[in-house]
Amino acid sequence: MMKIVDDTSSEDGIDATCDALGVCRATYYRSRRPRAYGPRFHVRCPRSLLAEQRQAILDVFHEDRFSDLAVAQVYAILLDEGRYLGSERTMYRVLAANLEVRERRAQLMHPRYAAPELLATKPNQLWSWDITKLKAPATWSYFYLYVIIDVFSRCVVGWMVAPKECSKLAEKLIADTCERHGVERGQLTIHADRGSSMRSKLVAQLLADLGVTKTHSRPHVSNDNPFSEAAFKTLKYRPNFPERFGSIEDARAYCVDFFAWYNGEHRHSGIGLNTPNDVHYGQA
Repeated sequence: MMKIVDDTSSEDGIDATCDALGVCRATYYRSRRPRAYGPRFHVRCPRSLLAEQRQAILDVFHEDRFSDLAVAQVYAILLDEGRYLGSERTMYRVLAANLEVRERRAQLMHPRYAAPELLATKPNQLWSWDITKLKAPATWSYFYLYVIIDVFSRCVVGWMVAPKECSKLAEKLIADTCERHGVERGQLTIHADRGSSMRSKLVAQLLADLGVTKTHSRPHVSNDNPFSEAAFKTLKYRPNFPERFGSIEDARAYCVDFFAWYNGEHRHSGIGLNTPNDVHYGQA
């Protein structure tokens, strides 16, 4: 620290010296003032609680009769009994210092809700199906792609491009796919969202006739049919996916090439980077 030697005899000399050295006058005078105090130390507030008083508050709150009461209720009961251990705010402060400020009432705790989940252990045990739109040549016109995917192998077992969304077309696709894969009664479960075609009476009656169990997504839950949605994202995020299809024949030709690649060459992360065909036909 720079030390200023007082060799001046007037206030003007002190000012000039401080200006020349670039030192504030207050710093100069503070350096000449003798220190009237030693090292800093914590001064206890005379009104603060002693250690045994804080422990007495904790012991009261640990009593069985106060175990599920709020601090304000304990404070009021103690006043009725003629006991004063501290203010309500002081009690809160003592509890907070000991990490005991929490819900003290004995309330019913609801168990964590587990979302329903369908599991598949082999191919042709659980299918997921959905419908997505493909843009047609004219604005606000679409072709409709129906896709059935096996949840175990992620293999697309059936698909169809149609000019409209119709429960009769869905019924035909499901029936043909079940026949092609030799699905027996009681073997298969088909999951879908809550679209009109998925919940139609025609599809429900067909599944009942085939002995197939049907399930649907929960109302207002958008992620209960993730396997079909993931396949649609893979389709529409391909680099060569067109903005619009010139005709329904173009859409069908594109889907033929895409699903051949998807089932036979695509390394799917959900099945250990195997191809869907390898897993579906036991070659993985």
